[in-house]
Amino acid sequence: MAALITLTNLQLAFGHHPLLDHADLAVQPGERIGLIGRNGAGKSSLLKILDERIQPDDGEVMRLSGLKIATVEQEPELDESLTVFEVLCGDINESEDWSRPARVQSLIDELGLTAEAPIAGLSGGTRKRVALARALADEPDLLLLDEPTNHLDFIGIDWLEQRLLGARCSIILITHDRRFLDVVTTRIVELDRGRLFSFPGNFTSWQQRKAEWLEAEKQQNARFDKVLAQEEVWVRKGVEARRTRNEGRVRRLEQLRRERSSRRERVGNVNLAIAEGQRSGKLVAELKHVSHAFGDLVVVKDLSTTILRKDRIGLIGPNGAGKTTLIKILLGKLKPDAGEVKLGTNLTVGYFDQMRSQLDETATVADTISPGSEWVEIGTQRKHIMSYLEDFLFSPARARSPVSSLSGGERARLVLARLFARPTNVLVMDEPTNDLDIETLELLEELLQDYPGTVLIVSHDREFLNNVVTQTLAAEGQGEWREYVGGYDEWLAQRPARLNATPDSDSKKAKAAAARAKPAKAGRISSWELRELEEMPEAIAAIEARQEELAAKLADGKLYIEAPDQVELINKELAELEEKMSVLFARWEALEAKQNG
Repeated sequence: MAALITLTNLQLAFGHHPLLDHADLAVQPGERIGLIGRNGAGKSSLLKILDERIQPDDGEVMRLSGLKIATVEQEPELDESLTVFEVLCGDINESEDWSRPARVQSLIDELGLTAEAPIAGLSGGTRKRVALARALADEPDLLLLDEPTNHLDFIGIDWLEQRLLGARCSIILITHDRRFLDVVTTRIVELDRGRLFSFPGNFTSWQQRKAEWLEAEKQQNARFDKVLAQEEVWVRKGVEARRTRNEGRVRRLEQLRRERSSRRERVGNVNLAIAEGQRSGKLVAELKHVSHAFGDLVVVKDLSTTILRKDRIGLIGPNGAGKTTLIKILLGKLKPDAGEVKLGTNLTVGYFDQMRSQLDETATVADTISPGSEWVEIGTQRKHIMSYLEDFLFSPARARSPVSSLSGGERARLVLARLFARPTNVLVMDEPTNDLDIETLELLEELLQDYPGTVLIVSHDREFLNNVVTQTLAAEGQGEWREYVGGYDEWLAQRPARLNATPDSDSKKAKAAAARAKPAKAGRISSWELRELEEMPEAIAAIEARQEELAAKLADGKLYIEAPDQVELINKELAELEEKMSVLFARWEALEAKQNG
């Protein structure tokens, strides 16, 4: 089957920084590709090449004749003068798509949108839903999504997952949402140092294979550097190098030098550290029978709760449920209509704003962190502002740039840098994961896990909540809030049955997994079972070796161009091997349980 779109030897650079460096990619029908990479690596630029918003500097882009592409940008642009229905329908007379109004109405019903509502004044979450619905109504051959889960609540994310899983088109999506990548994608493509690397499977599969690939790259580079060092020592001996018979070796050394200078080293990680403020009292906030409403809309109803030092609390609920309002009440910034709020002592609050409204567009990056000073105090450590900003991947030249020139990912890093440079004992983080790349996100998780103060988090990133929070405050409708131990998955498992009435892909998976789990049979292990148990490690090793061999083939972007028919066969074999591996591990556990009585 012919590829929908094929990129060969693609090059793109802004200034001296190459975003695409002889990159290859082929998109097959029915694929759902997760495009990942560092902030600023060029992911959004690649989407713009695919839908012809920009042209590459060099290389070839081949599209299937009549290919129809729809794109949903990170911050969608919608005509403010139109209604929701008008935006979704577009100009039907021009397209002659007479069945579109029916598709649009179906999408409006699915998403709970109001057809007559004007676009002007819609919330960020509703605007994103409208943009997604418009793209799906186009019925494209290839759907491009740039951070589609930003501004969506859990209900919206679940709807989008199910829609994409049932879509007939191919999909390329950029997202930091690891759970979303695991549910939706069939292939991960990483943009790393200008090249595109393909990994079969979802994000979890990529994590394992990428770790192996990086270790292999590290060893290969070490061997290369050793050979280069030996050749450099040889050439400095001088006399031998000038003899005719050794000219080939000199040329080889020159080639090695060129290869070494062209090798783009992997960019370092963000180095995160928080300036801890004076320790707060044990009590941070206590609410007794608190209620609050905006007109007829009740957002908090008779809530009593206590927050203590070192609690890491996730506030979850649909958009508009009142999460930000509740945080303001907890911190004493908003007086409730009824009830009592008692605040602890020595509270120093740091606030991470999802809209980045605290940034002065005209200030430089350096002045945003430390106005009028070249030094930053991080706990007992004193750092120069340039050194501190380098920890957040801002070069000295970038540190002098105005905030207005920063990308979304850079703005997120700058807000974190500013937040962490100030002594705090309470951190409030409103959608902190938006615009962060996955590696920075994982480092932020580690930092918050070790933070000695109190953390309040509003987030729709399910993995982030699972990895960071110790308890959850969930909005359950009509202003009711309930406390749960643990993160997102624990909330799913514990919430009342009435809230599980709506099908949820995560809860269905959990029930299916529980149904599959069967207790091992009791009884003594037989001699033939013991022999089977002893042979299992060798059988598993053989499967893993074959998986690595097939994964290496799929990681080569040229395969998707030169032999696309092989891709499906390899993926099929990998799926069969994965199934065999699951059966083997289940059998291994059963036999070990039997052996141990």
